[in-house]
This record gives sequence, C-alpha cells and structure tokens, in this order.
Amino acid sequence: MCLILFAYQYHPEYPLIIAANRDEFYARPTLSADYWSDTPNILAGRDLEHGGAWLGVTRTGRIAALTNYRDPARQRSDALSRGHLTAKYLNSNLTPTEYIKMIRPEAGSYNGFNLLVGDSSSLCYYSNQTNELVAVSPGIHGLSNHLLDTPWPKVKRGKQLLQQALIDSVDTMGLLELLGDDKRPDDSQLPNTGVGLEMERVLSPMFIATDGYGTRAMSVLTFRHDGLVQFSEHSRNESGEWKYNSYQFRL
Repeated sequence: MCLILFAYQYHPEYPLIIAANRDEFYARPTLSADYWSDTPNILAGRDLEHGGAWLGVTRTGRIAALTNYRDPARQRSDALSRGHLTAKYLNSNLTPTEYIKMIRPEAGSYNGFNLLVGDSSSLCYYSNQTNELVAVSPGIHGLSNHLLDTPWPKVKRGKQLLQQALIDSVDTMGLLELLGDDKRPDDSQLPNTGVGLEMERVLSPMFIATDGYGTRAMSVLTFRHDGLVQFSEHSRNESGEWKYNSYQFRL
C-alpha cells in the first residue's frame, strides 16, 4: 500500500473514511478483497507470496493499514514480511495501543513501515522509523512512503481531493475515481528518497502505471455512525484484468 488518505472524526455521518492505493509489481500473486477462508472474521485483500495484507477490516470493526517506508539504502533481504503486521492485529483482541507496544521490540526485524491500527474507540499510527506511538487526531490525513502527513505532492493533492469530495454526500464510486488521479507534479516538488529522479517521477502520482509495476488495488473503506461498514475495491490481477468487489456489514 503506497497511499492512504483518510478522514477521521471529520465527517458528521462517517467517523472513518479510508481511500487507499496499493502499488506493487504486477506479477506478485494477490487475492482481491474478500473474507479470508482461514479467518472468516477478516475482510481484506491478501498477498499470496507471504500471506499478509495491506488493508483490512474485521466484522467487529477493527481496521489495519500499512505502507512501506521508502529507503532503498537500508533495505534488508532477510527482513520479515510487513504484511503480517496488519494480519496479526486484525486477528488479535488487543487494543491499538496494546498491539503497538507488543510489536515494538521486534519492529527492527522489518524493513521500514508505517502502520495504522484502529477499533471503535481509537486510531493509532506507528512507524519503526520513529518508534513513536501516535494517537491520530481528528481531521483529514495522508500517508505514503514517508511519515504520516509528510507533504509529498501525492499526499497534499490526495488530501485536498478527499476534502473536496466530502463536501457533499459520501460517494464510494467518486472516491474510487479520485484514487485514479495520475497527475505528476513538477520536478521541483519531488522528494529525494534515493531512487533517482526518473523513478521519483514515476512514483509521484497517486495512481501509478508502468510496464511492470503500478497501482494494483484502489480501495474505499467507510464506517457510518449507524454501524454500517462498506469495503469497495477495484483490483488488478497478474494478467492485467480489473475486478470490482464491494461488501457491506453492520457492527
């Protein structure tokens, strides 16, 4: 997952709205969002290479979302799979704070990551780059491959587009369309993350498309005050075919 835009305790009818893109190599085997056969309480996409997830929710309202922290100079080949961080939280009964405190001692065993975990009463953010547990404040936030609300162009643009989209009624299809924004910023606005200027350009839009790598899933997850949860997703399989899934349940 390379971009997570979310409105927390911002909209009068929806305590949490998440719009997120997962960027990955097209050849990496992946399952679209669905209830997991071995853990039916979890609704999420699934990485078939390591079994983890990038964004998921449970029938009891627990949520977890993950992005990688981009730092190629510190990338380790023997690191643990970051996708298990979300799956373990969703499959636990720990509060967000308890879970983050539990994983802190082993956080260095993973390459850089950003993690959002929440339940009906709180939403927390943690990165192994800072080792700080942060209670997310109400408002509109963005998270890409740096720290929470780092003003990368795609994060700034995504937050602005999300804010505009929430002026009227919450429209799932409109939010999915928002995630398809492929506008590239000027070179002067690009961060320097150690991948070179040409790759910074490729990775700079909200929606990424290259020959072998790009946005594989566009997901919208909403929680309404009356307990209705909706998870909708456009996802691309290894053959390049796009599929739409949508699920609803009540807490």
